[in-house]
Amino acid sequence: MKNLAQTNYRSALQTVRDLKEKYGQTWDAINPESAARMVAQNQFRTGLDIAKYTAAIMRKDMAEYDADTSKYTQSLGCWHGFVAQQKMIAVKKHHKTTQKRYLYLSGWMVAALRSEFGPLPDQSMHEKTAVSGLIEEIYDFLRQADAIELNDLFRRKESGEDVQDQIDNFETHIVPIIADIDAGFGNEEATYLLAKKMIQAGACAIQIENQVSDAKQCGHQDGKVTVPHEDFIAKLNAVRYAFLELGVEDGIIVARTDSEGAGLTQKLPVSQEPGDLASQYLAFVDAEEVEIVNAKEDDVLLKRDGKLVRPIRLANGLYKFKEGSNIDRVVLDCVTSLQNGADLLWIETPTPNVKQIAHMVNRIREVVPNAKLVYNNSPSFNWTLNFRNQVFDEMLAEGENMTAYDRNNLMDAEYDHSELCHRADEKIKTFQIDGAREAGIFHHLITLPTYHTTALHMNDLTEGYFGEEGMLAYVKGVQRQEIRKSVSCVKHQRMAGSDLGDDHKTFFAGEKALKASGVNNTSNQFEVKSKNDKTNQKLSEVA
Repeated sequence: MKNLAQTNYRSALQTVRDLKEKYGQTWDAINPESAARMVAQNQFRTGLDIAKYTAAIMRKDMAEYDADTSKYTQSLGCWHGFVAQQKMIAVKKHHKTTQKRYLYLSGWMVAALRSEFGPLPDQSMHEKTAVSGLIEEIYDFLRQADAIELNDLFRRKESGEDVQDQIDNFETHIVPIIADIDAGFGNEEATYLLAKKMIQAGACAIQIENQVSDAKQCGHQDGKVTVPHEDFIAKLNAVRYAFLELGVEDGIIVARTDSEGAGLTQKLPVSQEPGDLASQYLAFVDAEEVEIVNAKEDDVLLKRDGKLVRPIRLANGLYKFKEGSNIDRVVLDCVTSLQNGADLLWIETPTPNVKQIAHMVNRIREVVPNAKLVYNNSPSFNWTLNFRNQVFDEMLAEGENMTAYDRNNLMDAEYDHSELCHRADEKIKTFQIDGAREAGIFHHLITLPTYHTTALHMNDLTEGYFGEEGMLAYVKGVQRQEIRKSVSCVKHQRMAGSDLGDDHKTFFAGEKALKASGVNNTSNQFEVKSKNDKTNQKLSEVA
């Protein structure tokens, strides 16, 4: 992508110089370098700018994956702007680039953590605006990460350091968000309206699922009810129209199917001719043959292969699908979605099994050769147990003596250093590489990682802090680790924008600015000298 920092700075510098000349003495207090610096520190003026920029990134990444499956992409789900910000700062620090790293916005986490109703289950009961609000919040925090890092570089430049190359080649923290719109929060007009809000906030990729909107369930729970293809296609169209209306021509639609684990439908579509989509959907509905004389009053009947059949209907009015039809329904869902405007697929599965995923994707690719997945590396899976079971079956098939293992207790810690568990952990380690290569997985994400890490870290801290360790639990387990690992928010005042604000106040008020930095700022305690600094200090003391 083009170098926005360099382009914006030079363009803004000339613009402000021209404006100063135009408006004369009334603009004397405006410094072109300071104004250009502020422009460079805020490279994206609107959410639509972000959506267009990140959509182009995703399209480029999708094409690269089609040419080379090792070039898959990844993301972690974030439920707050600060969490997303710290994730991307860490990505840049550890991996030197944000390329192929995205963000995921989980509807589950919005429901559980962002609703004004309080914690809710993943059933589309939270406010629609909470979704677009979180997208906007995330990008506000990522913009701030840009501003803080660039501000530090400009400060270093002013103090005489040669950092111009780092400024000119600055890589933004702004990356694509794949954002969950659940089942669309209502009819197709409701889907369109919310999609617009999400795109305006910055979303370049919207993920929508084929469940009934008012009966939506978490993909890893029971009771899922899917809609006929015509209904889902209408919502795919609604999202595409939203992208087009807002000028995001490269916008990405991720079509999710929950049919693998869904056994119910709310609606029987109307077939216009044999073999059409409605007819194919109806063929999956479980039914029993019935003679017309035995039909009850108000029964719903279908003609199937020249015979009358009664669809199996539950007391709540929902219809059952045939047992064992789930994989066929998944394949038809995916092919239909790709043929009607979707760009990527999401297949919700019961376990993380590369062979099972590949089986479905290969069937889809018989019709759409470049079909590819966004895949949920879900915390709802017991990864340890799933892969230990997979390896147990493999070792058994290889003729290994498995009597040392209790198949019903493979989670036991006593097996942690066994051959079975080493092999299982290796399969977990390579799951994303294997899935990208063998099962068409373009994007790997974990939906709820920061939900679980927050709970785990709070568990560990409270155990020690309210116990015998007291303050040492925080110092040893948190602050000392932040210092030694150079975690950016160890200087939480700086991370909240204190230094950035000081510089802005100086731009605005000059020497009269009241600044937070100075000798009495306790953040100075976190300045860690390098070994070279200490060596130079000792040499100067000897001299």
